[in-house]
Amino acid sequence: MPVILVVDDEANIVELLKFTLQKEDYRVISAMDGPTGLSMAAEYLPDLIILDIMMPGRDGFEVCRALKASPGTAGIPLIMLSAKSDDIDKILGLEMGADDYVTKPFSPRELLARIKANLRRRQYMKESLSCSGPQRELVYSNLVIRPENYEVDLGGKRIYLSPKEFEILEVLASNPGRVFNREMLLEKIWGFSELRETRTVDVHIRYLRQKIEEDPSHPLFIETVRGVGYRFNDKPASG
Repeated sequence: MPVILVVDDEANIVELLKFTLQKEDYRVISAMDGPTGLSMAAEYLPDLIILDIMMPGRDGFEVCRALKASPGTAGIPLIMLSAKSDDIDKILGLEMGADDYVTKPFSPRELLARIKANLRRRQYMKESLSCSGPQRELVYSNLVIRPENYEVDLGGKRIYLSPKEFEILEVLASNPGRVFNREMLLEKIWGFSELRETRTVDVHIRYLRQKIEEDPSHPLFIETVRGVGYRFNDKPASG
């Protein structure tokens, strides 16, 4: 039975989520503030975390950053909840490492779909890592990608990518030269492709470029195909 941690200081939201999720055979644990949420995440290692932004003690941004910085909880899918619909909050949440973002008031059915999509992705990752056989490497110039280990080396040095950043890089690098539009990447990485969520892809691409490109404003590996999407260049020209 998958375990979901709900961290929200609104009792009615917590009760709504418990009712909705327990009907779907999820086990739900909850915390009413950030510090308690962090300790429960470390103790129970849930399969997914639903995290509100506006909370006492430590807000959702701080909690998200702490969760993604800890090796024990970094890979747990995290959906942020916010009463604000401003793009800046969504961008901040994604920058901190959130996997998804839902605005209050939300449809329980929509949130449930997001939860299922993130859990499917996590299960796929686990199965991929457990498969036996030789590990493959994707090598392009000074960039080395090891999909089975979620490892990336750049110029001989290990660099850290969030799970979603890595998955985007793997999809693109496994299909060099192929153009992926934003909807395709949303479907492959997040499991949904609503047009209103395409900014999610752009934010992750921007931060991925900052980590693997020598000059993110003039990327060599991840190219923008104007008006369409993105593609991976397997023969990047040197400086």
